[in-house]
Amino acid sequence: MEGFPVSVKKLSFDIKGNKTSVVISTYDDCFLVIATQIGGMGTILHARKEEGVSIHPTYNVSVVFGKRDEPMLMASARQLIEHISSSGSSKSLVLSLGLKEHSAVETVRGIVSAVIENRVW
Repeated sequence: MEGFPVSVKKLSFDIKGNKTSVVISTYDDCFLVIATQIGGMGTILHARKEEGVSIHPTYNVSVVFGKRDEPMLMASARQLIEHISSSGSSKSLVLSLGLKEHSAVETVRGIVSAVIENRVW
């Protein structure tokens, strides 16, 4: 939407027979990615690059709300924030994943790939 301060991309595709809807938005200070197969927000994660003196970047991923014991959700947020920061952006990421299968590698991989292919950063 031209002139509106938030740019938005909407996607819809199938992963393992599950309709998956993704909305990618960019704000002044962060990117918001909502991916759902259940029609709701699901687990919400926050990911950011830590600023420091180290040559190697450090990333912080935390669960804001939802399932705290799902390593695949944490891995997807980590992959996306690494991609965002390697593209030159210093914005953080808020990621919402409402998935039918939280630990399905194919599902998480498909969402991460779709977001990177349709990135707004």
